[in-house]
Amino acid sequence: MKFSIFISFLLISTLLIANDNEVKQDYVIDENSVQFRESTDELIIRDITIDPDTHPGNALYQENCATCHDGSIEKAPAANWLEMLVPQALLRTINEGIMSEQASHLSEEEKIQIVEYIVRQDRKNFPKEAELNYCKSSDMNFDLREAPEPYGWGYNTSRFIPKKSGGIDSKNIKNLKLKWAFGFPYSQRARSQPLFAMGSIFVGSQSGDIYALDVKTGCVKWNFTASGEVRTGIIMDQWENGKKPDKRPYIYFGDILANEYALDAQTGELIWKIKSDDHPNATRTATSAKFEDILFIPISGLEVIPAFDDKYECCTFRGGLLAVESRTGKTLWRQYSIPVPAKYSGNTSVGTRMFGPSGAPIWTSPNVDRKRRYVYIGTGENYSTPADDSSDAIIAYNIDTGEEVWRRQTLAGDAWNLACMGKGKPNCPKEFGPDMDYSASSITIDLGDRDILIAGQKSGYVYGIDPDTGKVLWSNPVSGGGTQGGIHFGMAAEGKTIYAPINDMQNTHDGKVWLNRKPGMHSLDAETGNIIWSNISDKECKDIDINCDPGISAAVTAVPGAVIAGHLDGNIKVYDKENGNILWSYNTLRDFESISGSPAYGGSFSGSGPSIRNGYMAINSGYGIYNHMPGNVLLLFSLD
Repeated sequence: MKFSIFISFLLISTLLIANDNEVKQDYVIDENSVQFRESTDELIIRDITIDPDTHPGNALYQENCATCHDGSIEKAPAANWLEMLVPQALLRTINEGIMSEQASHLSEEEKIQIVEYIVRQDRKNFPKEAELNYCKSSDMNFDLREAPEPYGWGYNTSRFIPKKSGGIDSKNIKNLKLKWAFGFPYSQRARSQPLFAMGSIFVGSQSGDIYALDVKTGCVKWNFTASGEVRTGIIMDQWENGKKPDKRPYIYFGDILANEYALDAQTGELIWKIKSDDHPNATRTATSAKFEDILFIPISGLEVIPAFDDKYECCTFRGGLLAVESRTGKTLWRQYSIPVPAKYSGNTSVGTRMFGPSGAPIWTSPNVDRKRRYVYIGTGENYSTPADDSSDAIIAYNIDTGEEVWRRQTLAGDAWNLACMGKGKPNCPKEFGPDMDYSASSITIDLGDRDILIAGQKSGYVYGIDPDTGKVLWSNPVSGGGTQGGIHFGMAAEGKTIYAPINDMQNTHDGKVWLNRKPGMHSLDAETGNIIWSNISDKECKDIDINCDPGISAAVTAVPGAVIAGHLDGNIKVYDKENGNILWSYNTLRDFESISGSPAYGGSFSGSGPSIRNGYMAINSGYGIYNHMPGNVLLLFSLD
C-alpha cells in the first residue's frame, strides 16, 4: 500500500520512555485491509486435515479433557496452546506421562482421536518414526579436553566468537561449505541453540528430543526425550579448555512445559528435573545462564494464546527468574518481574472476569555481570489491563541474594495478547499493545573508562544504560519497530561495535500497519549510540511464499570482522564489520540430504543463531509458526 493512502488513517504515537523523551511509534490503523486472526489454529503453518467440529476426538476431548484445559483448573495448560506440541509428545504424555492416570480408561484408539483433535490433523499426517543414525563404537568417545565455548547465551551474551576458539573470521568465512544436514524427526521448526563441546554438538528439538551428535559425521551418540518441545539453547558446566574437568559435566535446558533439566553430558542420563514455575501457561523459551555453581532460569508464559478465547479469564501469569544450584536443582531464590500477584480488575464486554497486572515474561537469556555480581533480565509486555512498570523493562538483581537493585522501564503502558489479533475480541487490553518486548539479551560492554549496558527492544530502539544505576545514557530509534518488528532474539557485539538485527514485518494481523520499516542489519557505536552503517534487506522470495519476509528475527553471532545472521526468508548472510557489505550467503529454502533418517528441509530463521567452534558453524533452519516458513534442519558448515 502506498504512503499516500496512509494519510487517511489514524496515526498513533506518544509512548513515554524512562529518560523522559517521547518515542514515536509510526503505525496506522487499517482494519479494512489487514487480515485478522479467526482462530489460534492460524498461528501454526500446517495442513489441517480434520474438521475439528465433527471429528470424534472433539466429543472425547469435551468429556475427558475440557473441564481442566478450558482454563478452570489452575495447573492445566490451556488447550489452544497444547496444539503447538507434536502428536508424539501428546501421546507420550497421555500414555506414559502426567496424564496417564486420567487417561487410563481410554482405549488406544480414543487416545489417538483426542490427539488428532488437539493438533487438527489426521493420524496419517502425523510425522513418521525415524531410524536414527547411531554412532559406531569408534565414534562414541567424548573429548573431555574440549570445554564448551564460553560465549553466547548462557555464558557471555555478546555472542562474539574469537578467532582462537572459533577459527572463523571475515577473511576465511567465504570458504564455508555444507558438511552435513540433520533433519529433526516430527518437527516443522528448529530453534534450539546448538552447543559445541567434547567433539560433539548438543541440540534440542520440537519433539522434545535432545541429541548428542558427533561433529565430524553427525551420527547420534545418545538422545534423551523431554516432556515437551525444547526451544532453549543447551549449556554445559565450564572448565579450562585443554584440561579435563574436575567433575562429570552436565548439560542444562528447558522445555515448553516449563521444566528445567540437568543431564549427564556423556551419557544423556537424567540428573534432575524441576518445574520452574507452577502457572499452567508458564513456559521456557530462553536459555538459562550459568555462573559459578548457580543456574539462572528465565520464565516466560504462553497465556497470550488462551487469552484469544472470549471465555478465558485473562490473565494471571507473571514472568520470573529462578536461581538454583546447578548440580542439584535446589532453589536458591526466586523473583517475579511483577512483584504482586494479579487481582480481579473487572469484567469484559461479554462478562468474563479480568485480572491484572499480568505478563512481563522473560523471553531472553539473562546477562550475568561478573564484576558487579548482578544479573540483568529484559521483560515483555503486560498481558492484561492495567499495564504497570514491570513491562518492557530491564531489571537488575543481586546474584547472591536475589534482591532487586534497579529497574528501568523504557516503554510505559504496553499491554497486549493474541486477542488483539482478532477483530473486536473482548480480551484485548484497552492499551492495545503495541507489544514491544525485550526479546534480546542485554550486552555488557567495556568502554575502557566505564561499562555500558546495551539493550535492544521490539520498538526498534537500542539503549545505552548505566549498569550501576539503570539510567538511560543514550537511545537510538534504529527502526519504527512493531508487534513483529524491531529487535527480536539477539544482538551481538565486537568490542565497541554493536550489531542490531531488525525484523520489522509489515502485516501484524491486528489492524496495525507499521511505517518506517528497516528490516536488516544495523551497526552502532556502543559509546554514543550513533549508527555506523545500515544494510536494509529486500524481499528475495517474491514468488515463493506469502510468509517469506526479509527481516531478521533470529539471534546473530559475531566473529572477528563480521556478523552472521539467519533471515526469515531462509537466507544466511554474513555482513562485513566495516561497511555492512555481504561477504557470504547461503539459501536454506530447499530439501537437504539428511543423515538423520528423517527428511530435512529449510525455512525461516527465528530464535537461535549460529554456533561456531574450530572452523565449524552449526545453525538451525525452520520456524513454522506465527506466519513464518516451516523447516526442521540442523546444518553444519565447515572451512575444510
